[in-house]
Amino acid sequence: MTNELLRLTVLGCATPYPSVDNPCSGYLVSSEGTHVWVDAGTGTLGPLQRHVPLDELDAIWISHLHADHSADLLTAYYGALYADVRLTAPIPLYGPPGIADRLADFLTNTPVRSPIESAFAVTELHDGHEVTVGPLKLTSRAVAHGIPAFALRVEAAGRTLVYSGDTAPCDGLTSLADGCDVLLCEAESAQVPVEGDQVHHTPEDAGDTAGAARAGRLIVTHVGRFLTPEEAVARASTRFGGPVAYAAPGSTFEIGRAADARERSMS
Repeated sequence: MTNELLRLTVLGCATPYPSVDNPCSGYLVSSEGTHVWVDAGTGTLGPLQRHVPLDELDAIWISHLHADHSADLLTAYYGALYADVRLTAPIPLYGPPGIADRLADFLTNTPVRSPIESAFAVTELHDGHEVTVGPLKLTSRAVAHGIPAFALRVEAAGRTLVYSGDTAPCDGLTSLADGCDVLLCEAESAQVPVEGDQVHHTPEDAGDTAGAARAGRLIVTHVGRFLTPEEAVARASTRFGGPVAYAAPGSTFEIGRAADARERSMS
């Protein structure tokens, strides 16, 4: 039965550039042998391969087109088409409007446009986009980041994970996360920005969003470089009464309902 769990594996969560032992934002979401690479930030393609090779990925989902969430799509393209990977079909890629042209702009070095569609079957996200990938239901909502950006709700095996991407607190994220088992929420900002200039969560915001959404558990990620993970967890905990953890690179979280957790603790 363990293969029916919804699993979150943290490939990296650094911002805005990788550290020595932490790539930028990237996660692997898995259930029943289905694998989705969620955000492809700088350096995440390496640790991804500890868990699944490119040609066994079922999909890629990208929250927004800042490099610390998408840059490794460029190296994935070369791996998919010009190395030892043998794709039977292009990898489904879900991302913000304009993602195909953005990739082509980076990758094209001659008058002929690089064949990115040979590597990726691109679908542009919109607010409320839904798709099923194996046992995983993926729902995307537009969020507030100053550019086209999306949060993600993943449902499988009776469990729910919501990932904020990068965003200021907003109704789109709170409603998407309503009643989720786990909220994976960024905590980039060390201080509350000037009103009207906020595009990230503070740790306190992450706690507030988790509470407003009635999340079962909060995992803070994308912690800014002026905070330690311990500080981010402590500050989020002042606003959220449930369990709070840090998305340490290399860690895997098995996502279950509260009843499942009680059953495991009693066995």
